[in-house]
Amino acid sequence: MVSAVDVLVALLPLLTIAVLMVGFYWPATRTMPVAWLVAIGAGVVGWGMNGTWIAAATINGFITAANILYIVFGAILLLYTLKQTGAFDAINAGFASVSEDRRVQVVLLVFLMGSFIEAAAGFGTPAAIVGPLLVGLGFPPLAAVVIALTGNLMAITFGAVGTPLIIGMIDIFESVETVTADVVGNGPYADISTWVADIALWAASYHVVVGIVLPFIGVAMMTRFFGEERSIKPALEVLPLTLFAWASFSVPYFLTAYLLGPEFPGLIGSMVGLFVTVGALKAGFFHPDEEWDFAPESSWPDHWVGDIKPGESAADDVAVAADGGTVQSSMPATAGMPLWKAWTPYALVALLLVVTRVVDPVKSFVTMDLFIISWGDLAALPFIHETILGTGLTNDFALLYLPGAVFVAVHLVTIPLHGMDGAEIKAAWSETIEKVAPAVIALLFAVATVQIMLQSGSATNTDSMLIVLSEGMAGVAGGIYPFFAAFVGAFGAFLAGSNTVSDILFGTFQYGVADQIGTPRTLMLGAQAVGGAIGNLIAVHNVVAALAVVGLVGEEGRVIRLELIPLLYYGTATGLLTLLFSYVLFPGVF
Repeated sequence: MVSAVDVLVALLPLLTIAVLMVGFYWPATRTMPVAWLVAIGAGVVGWGMNGTWIAAATINGFITAANILYIVFGAILLLYTLKQTGAFDAINAGFASVSEDRRVQVVLLVFLMGSFIEAAAGFGTPAAIVGPLLVGLGFPPLAAVVIALTGNLMAITFGAVGTPLIIGMIDIFESVETVTADVVGNGPYADISTWVADIALWAASYHVVVGIVLPFIGVAMMTRFFGEERSIKPALEVLPLTLFAWASFSVPYFLTAYLLGPEFPGLIGSMVGLFVTVGALKAGFFHPDEEWDFAPESSWPDHWVGDIKPGESAADDVAVAADGGTVQSSMPATAGMPLWKAWTPYALVALLLVVTRVVDPVKSFVTMDLFIISWGDLAALPFIHETILGTGLTNDFALLYLPGAVFVAVHLVTIPLHGMDGAEIKAAWSETIEKVAPAVIALLFAVATVQIMLQSGSATNTDSMLIVLSEGMAGVAGGIYPFFAAFVGAFGAFLAGSNTVSDILFGTFQYGVADQIGTPRTLMLGAQAVGGAIGNLIAVHNVVAALAVVGLVGEEGRVIRLELIPLLYYGTATGLLTLLFSYVLFPGVF
């Protein structure tokens, strides 16, 4: 039985994050370095870690963070490339032309398009992109933010082509010897990647069941809090459409998780869902009998509208009409851009990702040692060990295999495809660097903090801080803990603003709790992966970013209070499902 003192010391880094970010509204760029220092203090005082192990864990964390940042940079670079060329305006106009009913637009733009952006780029980009698109169509800016944050939960677990599971679980668990021994040595799996693919499948299972009402929730939030009648009745009128959109997304989403693993469910699910749902609407199905719209703008409360008026784009050089999405652009490259051309870059992303992971000769090429920078490659230099500072830790950077390479390659193809000029290319890079820069410090020190907590046990041949925390939690919650697993994951994303970082923070912790109380570890980690998605609803970074792009900074409290509604539903439903799966339906799962 762990002592209360050990639990308290192990908890200090996480408490620091909670107090500084939630209590004092510190940004992650300031909070995470402080948490790293606190983790060092906890490691030295509570675990007797020496300087070598602290430095090695930090270096290991920085390398993992570099992998994440490479993916983020590439994804956001392509995103801003398409904004510069007008491709997103063309895509937006295409959706708006399908229906002028706001409820239909929410299903298409928020649930399906938002999920696609999340699956491709991740890291809070859907709300920052979809929010302005909704405002351009005439939505109240506050409504646009609330709705945009709500709709893409099912894709967040697999965001940025599976980054939360690939980086947040595979890379972390491979560095924990006890977990590797349990899963591979004593368990049924050949390697950690195969096990995490199963975790992804169970996470998708939770999402498919709980997310059946997700498109409806987005519409209902709009009609209840921003409609003239303040009722969910207008949302019920499009229930058949929301269920059809859910099914169109969920079937390929689940099958992809089963057949291809954690990288493609959100991407393929949203692409197929968009194609099928738009096709059904264009064929005349699922349109409501009467068109629904907001009350006249003159009746809106002042806090609904900020610096950007409805019917205007957040971009200086693009005006989007509120009469159904007519786009007027001053940029020659955007004039009359056909939808196929606007969508081609993301279609190439999907194709290249599948080819580099499924076609063996291509996969073998991009994973050649020549294109992988590993710590061992530095061993030829003076004073450099084969492992990081001689601790046995190692890490690498797969230059061509990581999805960042695909995004950068497609960006280069898009330049001639969309006829970009030098000014547009420069603007895309500048916006990307501006967007990514604040995340660098936060991610570097967030991952380093977790690595110190993880390696505290290896350094001293004792249980690590996270194992101590899991034992303490198991003792308090006992057998009912699976109900809280998703909420723990949500708390991590709320603190860090990232499903990936939540998985890094709490993946090993959740594994340890499941091991302590004797429930399936795979199911518990599936709930963690879902929880990390839920927490993005109220993650301060995401909320602030979404409000900033529609000119409404300062309304964070209103947004978070409204987002607690879908969060409580999704967390509670996932918790009940985790209990049912763990104790009744699938207790034999690893």
